[in-house]
Amino acid sequence: MDTDASDVVSEEDAKQAVRTLLRFAGDNPQREGLLDTPKRVVQAFKEYYRGYKENPDDYLNRFFQEIENYNDMVLLRDIFFASHCEHHMAPITGVVHIGYLPDKRIVGISKLVRLTEMYARRLQIQEKLTAQISNTLERVLKPRGTAVFVEAAHHCMTTRGVQQAKVKMVTSRYSGAFASKDDRALQNEFLRAIGK
Repeated sequence: MDTDASDVVSEEDAKQAVRTLLRFAGDNPQREGLLDTPKRVVQAFKEYYRGYKENPDDYLNRFFQEIENYNDMVLLRDIFFASHCEHHMAPITGVVHIGYLPDKRIVGISKLVRLTEMYARRLQIQEKLTAQISNTLERVLKPRGTAVFVEAAHHCMTTRGVQQAKVKMVTSRYSGAFASKDDRALQNEFLRAIGK
């Protein structure tokens, strides 16, 4: 993310902002239980949003080409992620399933987890997260096709607003061979493999 040097916020400024929000919520930031809260929140923000300081290509730029002509689907399912929505900064928690058809390149499966985690550690909407994972795989690995399926609970809907505790959102993105309108066999194979 591009940040102008004049936009850099100090840790002390961030802590003061937390104190302001505590007062806005109706509490006293000087009471014993809240004295260290600004420090803890700032530390949590560093963890929640560390994805802004990471480059997705760094996770996929080490790939393997000696794959013995393997050209069937590679699938990693049930990748847990925790993110925050860009509209309310409320948590989004769920799972990502990633499939791709290699064309001379594969990556270690932990890299798919790291790619998901990096994009999740930014303010997000689920549709964008789904597309970012797919687009990065396409751009760096150049596979014959990708399939990304995301299922998540949005706390901006489960703990506030309409308060629907059990509702989950599903998004998917298919490219290349997975996106064929004439032959859905590969897409169906992917969906069966992830239990959908």
